[in-house]
Amino acid sequence: MSIPCDMLVFGGTGDLALHKLLPALYHLHRVGRLHADMRILALARSQHSRAAYQALAERRCRAQVARADFDNDTWQSFAARLDYFAMDASQGADFGRLGKHLGAAGERVRVYYLATAPDLFEEIASHLQIAGLAGPHARIVLEKPIGHSLPSAQAINAAIGAVFDESRVFRIDHYLGKETVQNLMALRFANALFEPVWRAGHIDHVQISVCETLGVENRGAYYDNAGAMRDMIQNHLLQLLCLVAMEAPVRFDAEAVRNEKVKVLEALKAISGLDVRDKTVRGQYSAGKIGGQEVPAYYFEKNVDNDSDTETFVALQVEIENWRWAGVPFYLRTGKRLARKTSEILIQFKPVPHQLFGDGEANRLLIRLQPEERISLQLMAKHPGKGMHLQPVELDLNLAQAFRQKRRWDAYERLLLDVIEGDSTLFMRRDEVEAAWNWIDPIIQGWQQHHQSPRPYPAGSSGPEQANLLLELAGRKWME
Repeated sequence: MSIPCDMLVFGGTGDLALHKLLPALYHLHRVGRLHADMRILALARSQHSRAAYQALAERRCRAQVARADFDNDTWQSFAARLDYFAMDASQGADFGRLGKHLGAAGERVRVYYLATAPDLFEEIASHLQIAGLAGPHARIVLEKPIGHSLPSAQAINAAIGAVFDESRVFRIDHYLGKETVQNLMALRFANALFEPVWRAGHIDHVQISVCETLGVENRGAYYDNAGAMRDMIQNHLLQLLCLVAMEAPVRFDAEAVRNEKVKVLEALKAISGLDVRDKTVRGQYSAGKIGGQEVPAYYFEKNVDNDSDTETFVALQVEIENWRWAGVPFYLRTGKRLARKTSEILIQFKPVPHQLFGDGEANRLLIRLQPEERISLQLMAKHPGKGMHLQPVELDLNLAQAFRQKRRWDAYERLLLDVIEGDSTLFMRRDEVEAAWNWIDPIIQGWQQHHQSPRPYPAGSSGPEQANLLLELAGRKWME
């Protein structure tokens, strides 16, 4: 059972709140992980009565929650927690009204979840402070992106830090809430099999891919000002890289884990100037077919400029300048409208010193985050029959089957519960965000300075051909 808490969701009528946050809170309620006295308050400018908002929330939750998990009686008890308050987050007077609506906080934890545009973060924090709503038990949750560049991230962090000390700031990246991502740490640091070989002497290269079949959907206006580098590489993929490459923390707590992640970010070799031509690939999808269905080019998507040069695909060759990883390339790749939807990490081990049985493509560890969560170790084994004919075989761990769970927790369920309980291990610290931007900004500047426009690739393909050349020039290839 969690602690007494008020969860206030700014942007309570948006897709994030209705599509992710409320279903996650419903599941936590359903399994008894929320305190009986916990309140959930959605905040937005739209005028809704409490009953009307509850009806809206029910429709959206029914669409997201499996039928077997949605029960009318459970929903009614959950809805009793759920309230709505119409306000404009840019108007300071509305925060005074909010304070009266909430009443005295006492010892209750108040969580302010900012499911809004980032340009409102600073203003909301300031208004909360002026209205006396940012007391010592208040916490704030920030969705990515935290800024658009290093200076903008520093400005947001400074404004938030002026109101909330760092222990009460939760910068959320839902990838860190995925079960397989956390299993990556267990795999590395709890198994003697992997620790001795998790280093340059034994690993040939690492691939981290987050591929999507979807386009920009309803996010065209945001995405056209962000692009794949800011939207995905700066947070999701760099976070995965940190977990693969970090040293073992001295203990498993928030500060120790995040200290090691920052060290990885600070050890990334800069990619700037002319290096962007050799070590980065930008792409933008053109018209094509996905699943037999025609899809338009990126520049014909809703709320996207017709002459946009925003990248929808990025591939990078990254180096980490430290003792463990010197000389090991990390290949990062993300894109929209690709042939398949997958998020995975491939650890390719070096071949044995002498190929006694001929070449093989095994000796690799695949950690898949989606569409299914699984870990597989691919080894070479003898094919039954006469002769020594080898083929790759997999030692496969399907996490859902291994633990025989009827239902896996969603990333937001785990992360929301961590916020309520004050555990910031799986959240980004201020210096972590700024170190990521410090590495990303020179790449974006290099693209601009050297006029590196996005390479077109057909929707439904695996991306621009130039991304394959990043690996092929070294005798490697992407895991497909």
